[in-house]
Amino acid sequence: MNEVIKITPATKPDDWATDQEVRWCPGCGDYAILKAVQRTMPELGVEPHNTVFISGIGCSSRFPYYMETYGFHTIHGRAPTIATGVKLANPALDVWIITGDGDGLSIGGNHMLHLIRRNLDCQLLLFNNEIYGLTKGQYSPTSRTGTRSPTSPAGSLESPVKPCAFALGAGGRFVARTIDTAQKHMPEVLKRAHANKGTSFVEIYQNCVVYNDGVFDQFTEKKQAPQTQIWLEHGKPMLFAGGTKGLKLNRETLRLEVVEVTDGDTSQVIVHDETNKAVANMLIDMPFPQFPVALGVLYCDPDASFDTAMEARHAKLAGAKAADFNALLRRGQSWEVK
Repeated sequence: MNEVIKITPATKPDDWATDQEVRWCPGCGDYAILKAVQRTMPELGVEPHNTVFISGIGCSSRFPYYMETYGFHTIHGRAPTIATGVKLANPALDVWIITGDGDGLSIGGNHMLHLIRRNLDCQLLLFNNEIYGLTKGQYSPTSRTGTRSPTSPAGSLESPVKPCAFALGAGGRFVARTIDTAQKHMPEVLKRAHANKGTSFVEIYQNCVVYNDGVFDQFTEKKQAPQTQIWLEHGKPMLFAGGTKGLKLNRETLRLEVVEVTDGDTSQVIVHDETNKAVANMLIDMPFPQFPVALGVLYCDPDASFDTAMEARHAKLAGAKAADFNALLRRGQSWEVK
């Protein structure tokens, strides 16, 4: 018998773009993220008709309009809930969730927490611009202490949420971080996220040119990037500044330290292990500018996904003895339930 081989037709970035006018402010970081996603999709070998983008409310949540796939522009903070229903109803779909720091971590924080802890198989992209952009610049859960805005004219008193720390704390099995302008690295992060079976959480630093312009300049400016960014690779030493600096784990204090690397000697530099959750937490908590900003895949330790477990449950129940409801109804006025 001849084996039937399914061949996925090759697509191009343009095949993933709709004819809708992209309506973000000129210069918004969302444009760069959109282009990176559209460039990445053909490399994943997936098909538009098997793909769905689901968003909540906010500037980033216009994303589904611009992807030539199925999509839902849902309600504030509830994209994870809708996505869960979509994936469980049709596990074959490739589900992407688009949210922002306000949509996902404020009104949607509870929904995102349960999505991550359940480990639904999906890609969750959180655009973090540290402000509410759509509603005109109020401070958000990720805004830094002291941020002045229409709702905090004297400066915010709150400590900001760290999205990646939130994801780890919720039991996330894949946590990564990238930047809207990192057009070389972002597709690689997206591909890694897609390859993970479970909830893949990706925080994307995204510049809001109108209400929070330049908030990330200290570590995103091209000239400063080598000194202020560290791109992590599994199994490789944690190096930055062109390999002249690295991160060392002090075994006594159990804290990370920045060390100089001379003559290429990396013996004291810690090697990135994606499965080490404790170190992942340290990387997220590194204070800037004393330390560089950790980017790339911070943590990846796969586990069974919620939808796979649900499919197995359905299959098991389907094989069980079926109840004869007609006989039960005709048995009499009293039922005995065991």
